[in-house]
Parts: sequence; structure tokens; C-alpha cells
Amino acid sequence: MSTVKPPADLEADSRVKAVFDDIRATRRSDFINNMWLYLAFDPALLESTWREVKAVMAAPSELDPLVKEMLYIAVSVTNGCGYCVHSHTAAAKAKGMTAGQHAELLSIIALAGKTNQLATALQVPVDSAFDADRG
Repeated sequence: MSTVKPPADLEADSRVKAVFDDIRATRRSDFINNMWLYLAFDPALLESTWREVKAVMAAPSELDPLVKEMLYIAVSVTNGCGYCVHSHTAAAKAKGMTAGQHAELLSIIALAGKTNQLATALQVPVDSAFDADRG
């Protein structure tokens, strides 16, 4: 159950239409997913969020697009965002993530969660070799 309703005529607002047109062009698809539809209740928030997503996820960078999606999945699992887990898993699969890679990703996420909790519970001090200020 959402906390806001998307506007009835989403693209009546020129700012919303411009963002949606850019999403369509960037993704080469007519599909506008619910995240963007619901963010359209606030055109400024929609614009700024899309600008960030486009800059980080769609622009060429040092990281491969599949790696970016897999990282997004890991953070989304950690943050408990079911919507993002679903959307970024679909995006990763569209970018070529195999079932084996997905299984390995989930194993890494589970292991990191466990060892993070153990390190936190034990309050393990950081090794000086890992401290950039000392290296």
C-alpha cells in the first residue's frame, strides 16, 4: 500500500513529461516503472532522483553495468527494499546475470551480513594494515 497517489494525468506536467521522455530514451523502452510514476507526485524530487540515477547507473564508468546492478541488489537486500530487489534483479538479468551469478551474489550477501554482525558484536578493532591513515 503506497503513501501517495500518482497524479491522474502524469504527463500533463511538462517537468514530469520531460523526465519520463528521458527515461524512455535512456532505457530504450516505453516502460515507466512504478518508482518513477509514484515520484511524479513531486516533479522536483522526480527530476533530482532521475538525474542521480542516470548519472550513476546509466552513464559509462569504471564499473560494468551488470556489476552496478548486482551492487544495487546487495544494498537493496541489506536495506530491506523489496521493490528495489525486484527491479534491479530484473535489470541485472537483462544485462546478462546468470542463475549461477545470482546464486553466488546471494551467497556473498548472506556471508557479508553474517561476518558484519560478528565483527560488530565482537567490536573487532580495525587492523592498522587496513587503515588508510596509517598506510
